[in-house]
Amino acid sequence: MSLIPVTILTGFLGSGKTTLLNRILTEQHGRRIAVIENEFGETGIDNELLVQQDGEQIVEMNNGCICCTVRGDLVRILGELAERRAGGKADFERVIIETTGLADPAPVAQTFFVDDDVGANYLLDAIVTVVDARHAPQQLDEHHEAQEQVGFADRILMSKTDLVSDEEAAALAQRLRRMNPRAPVAPVHFGQAPIADILDVRGFDLDAVLAIEPGFLTETEHDHDDDIGSFVYRAQRPFDPERLEEFFGGVLQLYGPDLLRYKGVIAVAGMERRVVLQGVHMLMGSEPGAPWQRGEPRESRIVFIGRKLPREILELGLDHALVPAH
Repeated sequence: MSLIPVTILTGFLGSGKTTLLNRILTEQHGRRIAVIENEFGETGIDNELLVQQDGEQIVEMNNGCICCTVRGDLVRILGELAERRAGGKADFERVIIETTGLADPAPVAQTFFVDDDVGANYLLDAIVTVVDARHAPQQLDEHHEAQEQVGFADRILMSKTDLVSDEEAAALAQRLRRMNPRAPVAPVHFGQAPIADILDVRGFDLDAVLAIEPGFLTETEHDHDDDIGSFVYRAQRPFDPERLEEFFGGVLQLYGPDLLRYKGVIAVAGMERRVVLQGVHMLMGSEPGAPWQRGEPRESRIVFIGRKLPREILELGLDHALVPAH
């Protein structure tokens, strides 16, 4: 049985997560979706939609979706959902996890790295972050949770753009791209985002080819000193595998808590395939990617997103991990 794709939907308080979620659940897209919520409240799905089923709150939507609220450990809930599906007691194709507005996405994402049972049943597809265009500039200045949510995103959806000027929206989009260069930024109006921007993103797929457009990183004129920042490392020489392993071992011990996301496609000496690596905080994984084509430049590219990153130290360490130039 193929793995069940999971989307983590996050965003600061009042950004429009539930509006987007309700739109996904009610649209006739033919997908059957299970939704795990951190909590129900004024911004949650309407209480009158809820029914009790085997101790969990389940909502049957008109397109066949089911929704249960987390009342314990995320691993337990995911396990129970997988058992229900395997036993024919639940019929869904994918899972959406909606976090609370003040949640750090890291613990949720890490679940898919460290738990074998979860990994045997689920594939983390992407983290989708909704950003309130009207209030985000202040929220990003005042709340580190808002910055963490942007830093972890694979897709960023800007809501309430109709409440700000085109110039303000463009400035916010530029700020978001500076904080996280690997997440496309797109507007979303009252939850009307294309399903393709939300589902089957494969932002966490280790076989996906990393595509980075770092031109905006050269932009120096800005008024924000965000804790969350990013940079792209590129190299033309291949890496020495032992040196690279030693580098990451030391870096993750020293700076792991501040490394939100890092992902790259690298060339390793003696390997005819790309190596795709990615990590969350101190948890890192790697897999072989597509073969290098004849005559193709074997350029390594790694993007780091984190909190007050020591860019010079990281770049020097990576340079040292390359095969020495002749």
